[in-house]
Order: sequence, then structure tokens, then C-alpha cells
Amino acid sequence: MKIALILSSTPGYSETFFRSKIKGLQEHGHKVLLITSKKNLHFDLCEQRVQTKVYKNKVFQLISMIPVFLSLFFYYKQVWTYYKLEKKEHTSFKRSLEKIYINATLLKLKVDWLHFGFATMSIGRELVAQSIGAKMAISLRGFDIAIYPLKHKNCYNLLWKRVDKVHTISNDLINLAYDLGLSKSVHVEKITPAIDVSFFCGKKVDFEGQINFLTVARLHWKKGVVQTLQSLSELKKKQIPFTYTIVGDGKDFERIAYAVHEMDLTGEVHLVGKKNRKEVLALYEKSTIYIQYSISEGFCNAVLEAQAMGLLCVVSDAEGLAENVIHEETGWVVPKNEYTLLTKTLLYVIGLNDDIKNQMVLAATSRVKDHFNLEKQQQAFLEFYKLQN
Repeated sequence: MKIALILSSTPGYSETFFRSKIKGLQEHGHKVLLITSKKNLHFDLCEQRVQTKVYKNKVFQLISMIPVFLSLFFYYKQVWTYYKLEKKEHTSFKRSLEKIYINATLLKLKVDWLHFGFATMSIGRELVAQSIGAKMAISLRGFDIAIYPLKHKNCYNLLWKRVDKVHTISNDLINLAYDLGLSKSVHVEKITPAIDVSFFCGKKVDFEGQINFLTVARLHWKKGVVQTLQSLSELKKKQIPFTYTIVGDGKDFERIAYAVHEMDLTGEVHLVGKKNRKEVLALYEKSTIYIQYSISEGFCNAVLEAQAMGLLCVVSDAEGLAENVIHEETGWVVPKNEYTLLTKTLLYVIGLNDDIKNQMVLAATSRVKDHFNLEKQQQAFLEFYKLQN
């Protein structure tokens, strides 16, 4: 079986979800083709192809279209099928030509599955799979379903009519998709993220002395870092000693740095930027409580890693986090956007005796090891792509 995976870029070092999926499929004899906007010469997991580039300069754009359309000569059946499908959707001739250019790389493929790694990446490409005789799959992520449709109403109407199978990482995300119009007759599989449990494995946490909080996240408003800072500011007022390390970078760095200063947390909070896998592991080992107080979150690998490393985890109830952590069994789930409740929960967790803390750690590490390992995820994707009559 041949599967084309469409992503915006090649998976980074921290994106174990995609990397393990590709490896697992290849190990079982399937061929994986990665389609991205730009080729990465350092990525060698599988064959890569690049989407046609769209230029802002109209002259460059017109010139670039000539060789692309000539290259489609031997794929005229697929192109003609695609054009007719677009015409049925009342797409203008001009827009159809633009879409043929944009989708030229995909129209040349001979694969069994076109799988869009993010639902947003399928927009404008909903009819390609049928044109080339392939099945179409999409994966639902937090941004795709919880945020993007707020600004782009009805953006998935055509996708819902054409998709053959949907992959979701949490129950909440698929329920949001149903709210947006996805038919419940479409085949859906929940395959959660997974981690390398042999690398991120439990340790004995020292709960004595100063508390070391940790968050590993992109610095974006949806990660709820400012609300976390507000909560920790309340802890400082109660004269509770702690440090808070934030791993990651992003466009909200200045906003968060200013919030640290404004809340008088400069001595307690450390913005350490992006770290590699081994550096993150070392920070887990130095920490005691992991906080992921996101406003929106598909699932979050870092929370799985933190649980596997033996940290006590306090998370929000945003989308998949409430499935990632079982409230009062493997951690604590707090309603989002209620930083006073987060403060109350942190005080409660800090005040627990060590026996209860260790019981929570044991439950969390065991659950991650049993249910969120890479082998289980890989097997689930093998089942996902089985063609059904």
C-alpha cells in the first residue's frame, strides 16, 4: 500500500507522532510519500515531494505555470476528472486552473491514500483524492477544529462531503467536528499521540524542599501561560517558594516576558527557549509539578512525557487534556480560564502527603506506558489504512 502524507513541513525533532507513524508503516511493508511546501535535505525517513509554489509577483507566477501545466500532459485523465468535479461544485474556470496548478504535485500521484495531517491543509484540495482514484483521510488537531473555524465559517463543508476516513486524537475534537457538520456516518478512528516510553521513563520525584514547576509549550496565547503566571503570582503572595521553567519559543514571547515582569515573578520564572529532546528530559528530572493550563489543546505530548517521568500533572479541561489526564487518578484537571481555581488546585496538590503523591505518580506512569506507547500507535495506524469495500 502507498500512502501520501501531506504536511506543511517535514516533522521536527519533537513531532514523534508523525515520525513514529512513518516508521511503523514502513516496517510493515507500506510505502510512505511525504508532500510538503519545502524540501528538507536533512529529512531521510521517506521520499519527499514538494507542492507547487505560489508567487506574489504576477509575472513570476505566470512564468512558473507554463512548465507545471506542461508536466501535467501525461496526467490529463486525472486533470480532466478534477476539472469536472470542480465544475460540479460551481468553481469558475479561472479558479479551476489556479487549483490545478496548486494541486499539480498531488494530481500526479498514484497512491492508495491521501492523508492530510491537518484538516486545514485539505482546504482547496478536497476533490484531488477522487480525481486520482485514492481514498482521502484527514487528521483533526486542536487548532483545526477549535480555533480556525471561528474565523472561517463553513470552511469544511466540502471536506465533510468528500472525506473517507477521519483520524482524531481525542473525543472532544471529533464532537466539535460533528458540531461543524461532519456526518456521523463517516468512519472515525481515535488514535492518540504516543511517546517513546523507553526514553521518557519514570523516576522517583523528591517532593521535599522547593517546588519546581515546568511547562513545555509553544509560546502562543492558546497555551494559557499568562493565566498560569497569574496563578503562580498568587502562590508567591502566600510566600510559597518555587521556580517555574517555561520551555519553548513563539510569537508571544514578549507578552509573556512582560507578564513575568509585571507580576513580579522575575526571580521565580525562567524562560529558557526551545530545547532539544535530551535537554527537555533533564528539565523533567529537575521538576516536580507539570502545568499545562491551555485554553485550547488537542492532546499534548508534553503532558504524556511529564506523566511518564513521574511529575505530578495539573492541566486544564481544554479539548483532549481531560482524556490525557484522568482527574484525581493520574493528575488534576482544572476548568480553563479560571486561574483562581488553578491556584486552589496547586495549593491542594502541594499540601498532599508524599504517599498520595507517589500513588498518583505510579498510576500516571503505568497508564502512559500501557496506553500511549509508540508500538500501540503504530499498530493503530496499520488498522486505520486497511481498505474496506
